[in-house]
Amino acid sequence: MSTTAAPTRQHVPPPRRDAGPEEAVDTAIDEACRTLHLPTIRGRVEEMAAEAMRQRSSYKDFLADLLEAECAEREERRKQRLVRDASFPRPKRLEDFDFTENPNVTPELVGTLSDPAWVKAGQPLCLIGDSGTGKSHLLIGIGTAIAEAGLRVRYTTTVNLVNELAEAADEKKLARTIARYGRVDLLCLDEFGYLDLDKSGAKLLFQIFTEREERRAIAIASNAPFSEWKQTFTDPRLCTAIVDRVTFNAHIVETGTDS
Repeated sequence: MSTTAAPTRQHVPPPRRDAGPEEAVDTAIDEACRTLHLPTIRGRVEEMAAEAMRQRSSYKDFLADLLEAECAEREERRKQRLVRDASFPRPKRLEDFDFTENPNVTPELVGTLSDPAWVKAGQPLCLIGDSGTGKSHLLIGIGTAIAEAGLRVRYTTTVNLVNELAEAADEKKLARTIARYGRVDLLCLDEFGYLDLDKSGAKLLFQIFTEREERRAIAIASNAPFSEWKQTFTDPRLCTAIVDRVTFNAHIVETGTDS
């Protein structure tokens, strides 16, 4: 006859016998918070208990305040983790963008792009303009806002992505690498117009666009207008296909020519 082992239960050790009533309660709260992974409640319970006594809060109000503080701190840690996982090269926020220096970009437009609706719809974003017009600031700032909204974001330069794909192809890991990039909600590609791609490199990049088409959003920053992309993608058919992928149902922002 088979027997099933009883599930193990985490045990909160009792307080020392010589501990006073208040110290025993503190120990029990501390140990329970460690067991349940509630670091915010563990760190703030004394402060919030004192405030609850001053406010003469009910037990339910006090409990609700504790749980709200834990949830808020957990959400903040999640936002920080998503921003960190995006691998931005430097911190840039939309709040710091100087609209007076670039009248081509309006706060209303930036407000629309900081809302994750277009990302959830799988729409592309193209930031086109000369160097020094704020493309990278906007790309990183928008990506940061989307990450803080709870979506997965990944930043990379175009040349780094192509090199990574080429190495993955050599190591027979291309499908796995493409799938990994396909899982993020927003892929931010910077410095899109700074390289000349041969047919092999363009095909690798095209696979990323195809994997994400109309399902996952992609945002690019390019210093070259679409008419000059044939210098980057030397194969005319691939160039046309890539332009089609990144412009269909896209948000196109021209940041201008004045640095």
